[in-house]
Amino acid sequence: MNMMKQETHRPGALKQSNKKHKTGRHRSKSAINNDLKGKQNIIGKSSKHFEKNLGRDARRNRLLQFRKMKREEILAQKRNLSSFSSAPLLICIIPLQSDTDVKNILSVVTSMDKTTNVATSPSGIAHISVPRLKQRFSFIVPPIGDVLATLDAAKVATTILFVTCVATEANNDMQREVIDAWGKEIITSCLAQGLSSTIVAVHNIQRLHIKKRQEYKQSVQRTISKWLPEDKVFELDTVADCLNVLRRAGSQKQKSLFYKDIRPYLLAEEISFECEKESLDFGTLMVSGYLRGTAPLSVNDLVHIPGFGNFKMSRIAISRDPYLIEHERKKCVSDDKMRTESRNKVEKTVLMIADPEKQESLESEYIPDPMDAEQTWPTKEELAEAASNRNRKIVKVVPKGTSEYQAAWIPDEDGESLSVYSENELEDHMSVEEARSETASSENLQDDEQYETITISEAPLDECYDRDIDMFEEKQAMENFKEEKMNAQFPDEVDTPQNILAKTRFQKYRGLESFRTSPWDPKENLPFDYSRIIEFADYDCRRKHIYKERKDIDGVSPGCYIQVYITRVNKETFKTFAMIENKPLVVVALLPYENKMSLLNIVLKHSSNYTQPIKSKERLIFQCGFRRFTSCPIFSQHTNGVKHKYERYFYPESIVVASMYAPVTFSPCPVLCYIESKSGKLELIASGSVLSCNPNRIVLKRVVLSGHPYKVNKRSVVVRFMFFHREDIEWFKPIQLRTKYGRRGHIKEPLGTHGHMKCIFNGQLKSQDTVLMNLYKRVFPKWTYEPIDYK
Repeated sequence: MNMMKQETHRPGALKQSNKKHKTGRHRSKSAINNDLKGKQNIIGKSSKHFEKNLGRDARRNRLLQFRKMKREEILAQKRNLSSFSSAPLLICIIPLQSDTDVKNILSVVTSMDKTTNVATSPSGIAHISVPRLKQRFSFIVPPIGDVLATLDAAKVATTILFVTCVATEANNDMQREVIDAWGKEIITSCLAQGLSSTIVAVHNIQRLHIKKRQEYKQSVQRTISKWLPEDKVFELDTVADCLNVLRRAGSQKQKSLFYKDIRPYLLAEEISFECEKESLDFGTLMVSGYLRGTAPLSVNDLVHIPGFGNFKMSRIAISRDPYLIEHERKKCVSDDKMRTESRNKVEKTVLMIADPEKQESLESEYIPDPMDAEQTWPTKEELAEAASNRNRKIVKVVPKGTSEYQAAWIPDEDGESLSVYSENELEDHMSVEEARSETASSENLQDDEQYETITISEAPLDECYDRDIDMFEEKQAMENFKEEKMNAQFPDEVDTPQNILAKTRFQKYRGLESFRTSPWDPKENLPFDYSRIIEFADYDCRRKHIYKERKDIDGVSPGCYIQVYITRVNKETFKTFAMIENKPLVVVALLPYENKMSLLNIVLKHSSNYTQPIKSKERLIFQCGFRRFTSCPIFSQHTNGVKHKYERYFYPESIVVASMYAPVTFSPCPVLCYIESKSGKLELIASGSVLSCNPNRIVLKRVVLSGHPYKVNKRSVVVRFMFFHREDIEWFKPIQLRTKYGRRGHIKEPLGTHGHMKCIFNGQLKSQDTVLMNLYKRVFPKWTYEPIDYK
């Protein structure tokens, strides 16, 4: 077959060629869209743009370099943690059963190997140096049953060791709960405030038969996976088990919590007190311990001790690690120089001395001057009126024997104003009142003589059961239950009063055409407490600026063993320090402005374990980061608008924002919310985080007035039972109406004098519909902040 070449058409010299479309100087929109294809303009050359121009081998080498740098950073961090010169890993042992013998667990860990060096600090913290692992560990055991002390220990710990124990009796081995009520409570609280690295271990598992051990470990794994799904269950009985647990604690990835890493803190190893020469009631508190966190500690910062308050520092002394010296002395006995250093006391070097000009003040709130307002000198007419008011006498009906001073405190709403010259009228009035009191007393005596109370019981009463019942509390609980039920069925609906005018009852309320877009001045009618708090022009900008400054601040680096000198500490406070047993004493540095009071807004999520709704303005206990305090917050919806609706109740499975007066706390920071029962036990009801410190957050309380259609004529309806006076209809006429079926309308005119009104709606109204009117007013929290002190 002959392969023939295909001829192509070639245009001749006279072939027409069309001109391209001219778009002027600029490209058309379609050309621009085709070129961009959804891409954004590049302001400058980025790393992604640079990587596009690289070849495949260059990109591969670049990724290898990044991977190598990241690996070196992690190895350097592990070397610092494992080295003897840094702070030891702090392990907090938390039992998940209330009857666990923690001392037995700690003794097993400390006596696992003859080569380990064990030392105990005056505060009860056990320090273990393991030469085999080339690491040091510190163990802290908070008291069982004390939620707050356990949370403080878990906050400062590097690793949390959750321990469950097998029962000592052989019959109760498999029937005993792996995690009891105490364990569930504390593990839920620890998860809510943020967990460090965790390890789960089983103690006394060798008491079980060898065939039941694996089954018991699997049951523990299934139970604990609800909270810690990635953790493996270890055993904690033999020397090998203890070494495995410590090896796991030293080699696992350390989880970082930003809120505690940005604030340097230390756990007190030893405390001492020295009285000042000027005053015997105040002195200097010396606290020694390892400085932890990622940010350096400045001597000009304020420090906070949970349960005791805020203080200033006078100086910081850095010293050699006493537990490191003990280890070196046992390891290097032949070295004469090391032997002489170990015999001497630990030398302290004053590292930093506070500068009074740079230190922040301990005053937490501004003290407003009531005379700062604009003042005017009274006129002659006002002075004459005040003088005439002094010459008047007020007649009050008071009990017999009441003095003039006591009568001045009785409200004079029912009193009559008399002049100085009406003494006869006063005597006549008093004689009539005395006569009335005598007749009333005689009638009461007659009533007491006529009646007699007799108690007859047909069946024996359980006096022990009735003795524990408080009838006042029962009635109050019944009223609260009715209010919750009515608010759930008819949210924010209020009955219009009949005895007074509605415009007087709701004079602080106003109508809004749109809750989202209608304006509301945030500086309007502010309470007096707003003059005592601090306000940030831009909260987020200030927070980021402070976090950026903390990394470059001059101070003591974390990992050192230091002694902090805290000034102006009350002597009674130190006695409370000394009385505390097994409770961790934590000293944490505050960020700038965190000593000042402001309006704190916290996002809270209702706990699934607590099924009761929480009423707004109820006294609650908050743990906000390292702080603990009580307050009565107001609840509002968590929305994106400028205005937020006030919530009367915090219902289960819901999220609200709690607003209260409290010290400034920069986000992110976890928050735990507790309620105290009659027995004094704390129950976790909600958890969340800090939203902002914004006093301009507008919280509006809504009141809904309801009326019923009386006569319906298409869009024109006669409504009754919303108001009961003609003046109220004229007053609330500009406010828009709505119905439960979605109609909108307004008041046209009042009908008669008994509250009937003619309304016009945007559609046909049904007879079973309900007419509603929304009124709003801004609400503010009360100043109910109280710090919680150690008892």
